[in-house]
Amino acid sequence: MGLSRSAKYYRENSEARAKKNAYQAKYNKKKGESKRRSELNRLNRLFGTYGNGDKKDVSHRSGKKPRLEAQSSNRGSNNNTSGDRRARGKKK
Repeated sequence: MGLSRSAKYYRENSEARAKKNAYQAKYNKKKGESKRRSELNRLNRLFGTYGNGDKKDVSHRSGKKPRLEAQSSNRGSNNNTSGDRRARGKKK
């Protein structure tokens, strides 16, 4: 499987990659984001999947009952959270 378009772009444009990494570092330091990450880690430990290499995550769905899901589909999903749905706008 090849690289995504964005991965290719950031590989070729070091200035853009540095800008993106700086923003991401700032975003990850936010109190809300660190709280969210710690909650997801807590749930992963509770489900017994944290650090065991089974390629599973607790789903990132907001407002729904957590469940185990494959890491690739969970992290790549663009419809699990209300923020993602709002960002795409209304269906026509």
